[in-house]
Amino acid sequence: MTVRRLSAGLVAAALFTPGLAACNATGTPTAGSSATPTLSAPAASGSATPVPGDAKQALLNSTREISNGNFRFTMSGVGSTAEGRVHEPSQSAEMRVTIGKPTDDLFMKLDLVHYKPDSWVKVELGGTTAKSIPGVQKLNLGKYQHLDQTRIKGNRNLGFDFDKVDPAGSAVLTQGITEVRQTGEGAYAGTIDVSKAAEAGSVDPTVITALGAQAKSVPFTAKLDPQGRLSELVIQIPAAGQTKAQDIRITYSEYGSATAAQKPPADQVVEAPAELYNLFN
Repeated sequence: MTVRRLSAGLVAAALFTPGLAACNATGTPTAGSSATPTLSAPAASGSATPVPGDAKQALLNSTREISNGNFRFTMSGVGSTAEGRVHEPSQSAEMRVTIGKPTDDLFMKLDLVHYKPDSWVKVELGGTTAKSIPGVQKLNLGKYQHLDQTRIKGNRNLGFDFDKVDPAGSAVLTQGITEVRQTGEGAYAGTIDVSKAAEAGSVDPTVITALGAQAKSVPFTAKLDPQGRLSELVIQIPAAGQTKAQDIRITYSEYGSATAAQKPPADQVVEAPAELYNLFN
């Protein structure tokens, strides 16, 4: 699994909690891994106007608008997808995550909503492995589980930091660019040193280790919108060891026009049980 930085580490926590299994980059079940990734500092605010003749600077500038915290996004990698929105003006955000397929040993869907000061998560666990998860019957309720903020304070697995709003860490990723050229209007291609960009959390550290020297020169493509803001970033991870070649795709849209997240209806909310906190802590 290469999409690691999903909802401040929520998916990473699900993948790396003992007793849970998920698809790795080869598509086979695995359990356990390294620590949850850290969040990167946001880029400075302001408009993102490309600098003529300087492709790298154009890409660095393209991530500035993300820090204003008003956009929609998607992320995808081998076996996982995520989509959501961040709306800093209302201090709200939401993300829907899917890991695996219903036919896998473990299939997981997560629907996380933040509306400061509250947070809710709806969990769906399926597959033969799910039956071995302690308290699974209390998690698969089909309802949103309201989170006690005193129990998730500082927990990047269930919390959300509105000072660090980018789930993909694209500002850190673009800082790792080692070569880039403009290939068309708002289109770029080049290479990125993913070993330096690992703190973004979008690339599994085990994949970086397997890449070895290749990690310093991984191909990527990027697209900017007419205002010079990042709209798509694709990192083309080559095959290495037991890991097959794969693309990590990140997109952004609706800059400045995303709407606030919606709080779950009261009749669809229950208080989160202890099993939920145990699962993600």
